Amino acid sequence: MHPLNFSKRRFLSQLCALSALGMTVGHFESSLAQTPSASAWPQKQIKIIVPFAAGGNTDAIARITAERLGHALETSVIVENKAGANGAIAADFVAKSQADGYTLLMAAMPVLAILPAISKTNYEPKKDFVPVSIVGSNPFVMAISKTVPVSNLRDFIAHVRANPGKLNYASGGSGSVSHLSAALFVKRANLDMTHISYKGGGPAVADLLGGQVQMYFGNLSELASHASGGLITIVGVSSDLRARQLPNVPTFAESGFPGFKTLTWNGIVAPAATPAVVVNKLAAILKEVVAQADTQSRLLQLGVDPIGNTPSQFAEVLNSDIGIWAEAAKASNLKIE
Repeated sequence: MHPLNFSKRRFLSQLCALSALGMTVGHFESSLAQTPSASAWPQKQIKIIVPFAAGGNTDAIARITAERLGHALETSVIVENKAGANGAIAADFVAKSQADGYTLLMAAMPVLAILPAISKTNYEPKKDFVPVSIVGSNPFVMAISKTVPVSNLRDFIAHVRANPGKLNYASGGSGSVSHLSAALFVKRANLDMTHISYKGGGPAVADLLGGQVQMYFGNLSELASHASGGLITIVGVSSDLRARQLPNVPTFAESGFPGFKTLTWNGIVAPAATPAVVVNKLAAILKEVVAQADTQSRLLQLGVDPIGNTPSQFAEVLNSDIGIWAEAAKASNLKIE
């Protein structure tokens, strides 16, 4: 008898035996998914792929996470930068990697929730990845130039409505979080403003300080110091709660825009078929790591609010953000390329 035929007959006989014990083929497949190698994870080096160049916010968060994970798991955890195509190259690489828990993506919110809404990507966020845990989030704040004679959001809206088409807002680039956040707000507030696109947040902030533009949505970390120096006025925080660094600045919900929330976050995701035992173990360790005082201190220094949530909580955030940013992309009149 050919060896292959014998192996096949033996496999089928084992399935019949399992059925006789009341086990279904589905149960058999499920048991195969939880292999000893998965339950013993990790047994070798883990890679965290960063979708941007070294030195940025996402890269810094990934390196803090990798260092803490390495200590907790007693294994090597390295960071590898795969920049390009606004993060799509790294996301596609991880989506197609072996689903064994050894190749992970430090996902940035724009890569999973914005980019697929404004361009054609080779990955689908909800189909090709399994969420593990959000490490931290950055609230966005709305800042206005000192050339605008107002000090709060309601008065700013009234000023813009009294001067239709005369004011503009800056962004760090077309399709960026700053652009889409502002476009979504302008639509919901029914304002007539012009978008001015810059090559990055730095030039946008510079012109905000100089009065060439009147409004800008940006990271708290890039605007807080200018606000404390009296050079700009921050009038709104786009998160559920007020920023701890700006306790006197109301959220948009408090200012009459319930449901307006634009946050950027960084979290670990894995290829979709990664065994649940690995995902759950990694999520539990990440939660412990992010809760450590030294980790929280380092994240807060970056202007990042530590989170460390569960896979299901991460999935809820991702689902919500995909809807929010699809609306924002539509409001900005961006075309899918």
